[in-house]
Amino acid sequence: MINMNINRNLFLGVAIGLTVAFLVSSLNMIHFSSVKNVFQTGMTGTHTIRNQKDMRTAMSSGDDKHFHTDDDKVAQALAKQVRVLIWVMTAPVNLKEKASTVRDTWGKRVDKLIFFSSETDKNFPTIGLNISEGREHLTAKTMRGFKYIYDHHFNDADWFMKADDDTFVIIENLRYFLSNENHNEPIYFGHHFKTIVKQGYYSGGGGYVLSKEALRRLATIGKDEKICRQDGGAEDAELGLCMERMGVKTANSTDALGRSRFHCFDPETHIFGGYPDWYYQYDANGAKKGEESISDYAISFHYVPPKMMRSLEFYIYHLRPYGIQSGDQKLNVKHMKRTEV
Repeated sequence: MINMNINRNLFLGVAIGLTVAFLVSSLNMIHFSSVKNVFQTGMTGTHTIRNQKDMRTAMSSGDDKHFHTDDDKVAQALAKQVRVLIWVMTAPVNLKEKASTVRDTWGKRVDKLIFFSSETDKNFPTIGLNISEGREHLTAKTMRGFKYIYDHHFNDADWFMKADDDTFVIIENLRYFLSNENHNEPIYFGHHFKTIVKQGYYSGGGGYVLSKEALRRLATIGKDEKICRQDGGAEDAELGLCMERMGVKTANSTDALGRSRFHCFDPETHIFGGYPDWYYQYDANGAKKGEESISDYAISFHYVPPKMMRSLEFYIYHLRPYGIQSGDQKLNVKHMKRTEV
């Protein structure tokens, strides 16, 4: 009787175990089959999800755990058509936090990214300009940085942008904006200030981008101290005076709805205001604030600390509202009015 009960309990335990195993296996197959159907053609950064093995590999790799199904064919096509080099002005004390964050976020999307500092660091790497640190030497850093780019990378891109190590740049929007422009024109773009220089000049922190022809003139004509100051003064204003004297034009960079694309403060400041007094005198577009004043295809923001930079990376490239597919907008102005020199 005891043996019979033991056998009956053993049989019942085995049956229950097999049933549970079957159910778990079935649920896993249903789960992975459903996920496979959703993601089998999706792009996840460097991963293309085609099957369950690809999905598990991507999930365990740690490279990108966001399984997006974004269609980036237009952005990829622009990346082939609009070649952009960006150089970042940094300092030895900023490499660990600021510069490394730039490199790990938006910097990985640009065609060519170069860091200039006062000292060479082959491990990071940075290129040393052999110029002392300090705001009073930013002009020299800028002039020498662009000269280096001209000497070593002139044929690597068509547009050449200078940014700070606390500037956040949305590369896809930069390429879209520049796709409407001619890099053979003597022209440059950025956050427009209307003082000091007759045609205005661009905020250094908001980043400014030179055409190929503008870079050529800066590196050849601009080395003349009678035309361009080589050090001292306010870097962005001095560059603006230099550009004007060389016949390089400024131009309106707002979108088709009159909204700003380059920004010399962080997103919150441009949304909520609280600008310093000088900004109302300098800004060429009226020091507007609010979401309606910022282009949906904004290009840059300044005074962005590392944590905010990584947050922007997440918000822009990973956070998604389910069920909303954002279509492309035509926000470039077909015939921009150039500012005459």
